[in-house]
Amino acid sequence: MSSARTAEISGPTHAFAAVFAQLQPHMAALDLFLRAQLAAFEPEIRAMADYCIDTSGKRIRPALVFLSGWRGRGTPAPELVKVAAVVELVHLASLVHDDIMDGADLRRNRRTATREYGPTPAVLLGDALFSHALHLAASFPTTEVCFMVAEAMRRVCAGEIVQTMRRGTTNITRDDYWRIIDLKTAELFRVSCHLGARLAGSPEAYVTAAARFGRHLGIAYQIYDDLADYFGDERRIGKTLGTDLASGKVTLPLHVLMDRLPAGERQALEDEICGRQPVRMELRLRQMQDGRIFEAVAAAVQDEIAAATTALAPWPNEAPTPLLLGLCDVLRGQVAGLQAKSGT
Repeated sequence: MSSARTAEISGPTHAFAAVFAQLQPHMAALDLFLRAQLAAFEPEIRAMADYCIDTSGKRIRPALVFLSGWRGRGTPAPELVKVAAVVELVHLASLVHDDIMDGADLRRNRRTATREYGPTPAVLLGDALFSHALHLAASFPTTEVCFMVAEAMRRVCAGEIVQTMRRGTTNITRDDYWRIIDLKTAELFRVSCHLGARLAGSPEAYVTAAARFGRHLGIAYQIYDDLADYFGDERRIGKTLGTDLASGKVTLPLHVLMDRLPAGERQALEDEICGRQPVRMELRLRQMQDGRIFEAVAAAVQDEIAAATTALAPWPNEAPTPLLLGLCDVLRGQVAGLQAKSGT
């Protein structure tokens, strides 16, 4: 489950538009399909499901399905639309549950489902969205879609559980951090690319390469999001900076900061993470700036982007390749924009 304040990849406006303009008929078909699914929900919860679908953002995961299974600018294949809906419903369900755990009031400038309907109905609403995703996945003639989606759901939940259990503690290594984001964010990126390429009939080796690309892009995306928690523009991303520290969540920027602080300051920061002392947010944000934390974490984003690019390097003539690589350019631009705004 991606964090409650995770911003979708948007990058500079022109870069985003260049990649996603080609998907307009695909996203229109996805919208129609998702709206049609509302009839499958019981009348009592139909409006609730509609509320969640209406706040679904940029839909990067369906975009990965469509781009990995690219067949041109025309009407997308029905099976691609359906699997794009499956991954989007899984993602939406995870957001509903995330907002409950985080006590979030707003998502994309609207009240969250937990604030609109209450936490208990919201839990069950998320479960209903998960269930309908599996219902759709089971309708494919192959069991692979249902198998992969169910496994991805379990892994996403496992990543969120591990992260939740490690909040308020510094008992989390760099390897633990990478494992968590691989599970909770990169997994659904990976599955989106795998299923898109598979349903398009791509060679087996390309399906594997596309899945590897998705995994590394997902990891890069989450690291970027963790970086934006300390260096973002509050007005643009719509959240208060430093919420990870305030909730005791140790992400890569905090790991790097702890490594670079003197022993006494490191202990003081650990006390804040563990809730033994109040968080001194202004001090920590200033230390992030002074300690060149941005450069170290941004380098990790670039490393994952490079790994994603390498995964597709042997396949320059496959139609999806340049489109998927365009997403790497978008994320690079977003990192550069974040650096410019933060003045690092």
